[in-house]
Amino acid sequence: MNTPSPKASLLARQWQHGGWLSTLLRPLAALTARVVARKRAGYRDGRRPAYRAPVPVVVIGNIYVGGTGKTPMVIATVEGLRARGYTPGVVSRGYGVKLGPQARVGQGELEAARFGDEPALIARTTGAPVAVHPRRALAAQALLREHPQVDVIVSDDGLQHLALARDVEIVVQDPRGIGNGRLLPAGPLREPASRLREVDAVVTNIGVPDGRAAPPQATGPRQVAMWLEPADARRIEDGARRPLADFAGQPGVAAAAGIGNPERFFTTLRSQGITLAATLALPDHHDYARSPFAGLAATTILVTSKDAIKCAALHDARLWEVPVRAGFSDPLLFDWLAQRLRQPRPA
Repeated sequence: MNTPSPKASLLARQWQHGGWLSTLLRPLAALTARVVARKRAGYRDGRRPAYRAPVPVVVIGNIYVGGTGKTPMVIATVEGLRARGYTPGVVSRGYGVKLGPQARVGQGELEAARFGDEPALIARTTGAPVAVHPRRALAAQALLREHPQVDVIVSDDGLQHLALARDVEIVVQDPRGIGNGRLLPAGPLREPASRLREVDAVVTNIGVPDGRAAPPQATGPRQVAMWLEPADARRIEDGARRPLADFAGQPGVAAAAGIGNPERFFTTLRSQGITLAATLALPDHHDYARSPFAGLAATTILVTSKDAIKCAALHDARLWEVPVRAGFSDPLLFDWLAQRLRQPRPA
């Protein structure tokens, strides 16, 4: 069983509940607050120019550092908009990828080493064209130049990347919420919690459905619960498929995840009746340059799609990908989004 280091566990507890270390770091959090406020003011008053694409832009991001489930939300958004007549394209940072001054654009089966694991997964799953560059405006321009049929851009992350103007902002959070409510490094927030009142929708990734109805709302951002529904497992080595239920009750099943919150994946598997003999929590965006599974005593290893896209070169027949699809408490979510995109845009 993989367990976090004592330092990581301490920081996670402090970020969630507060404590002596968080209090000690509050002066640095005040500095973060000043930097964030100055940056936002610069774009608001025009001192810093923002690129406004000729098509609507939907930004899907978070204020809590690390993974909250943005990638399934991006995939669902692309598919939801396509079903409503749009031709979406995606821009992303391309985390961990070496890029020069030009954005990189691709479609279909992309190499994670050249585009990043999340953009490669989005491209494979949706078939939408994807452009990557840390400067999202450059990515958006390159995307539209190579794929002029794109009529809406979905930005994977980038809530804080204000150089790309946006028409709709969607925040994805998880049950950790805003943690202790403090900014980095005293807390887990990239921006003040008040930012949640300014976005268009807040989607809470609850992991597995729990039967709770969405709270009634009269004002403020649209509030939606999201959960992840696992599909049939796929063996990475040869593409063979099996219902996930086949692994319930099977001995020697392990799970590994290199995502922002690995425990969420493990909980999803356990909710399907699978007993996990071991779990391996890897750093987010783990590169799998070398196999981390050599010492894992298991006959089957279940991994996320984000991990699977980088594991093919390992040629380990024990590895099975468990794809997931996002489910939502709000059946009209993408109807609402499409309607928002049809509204007149700022000049």
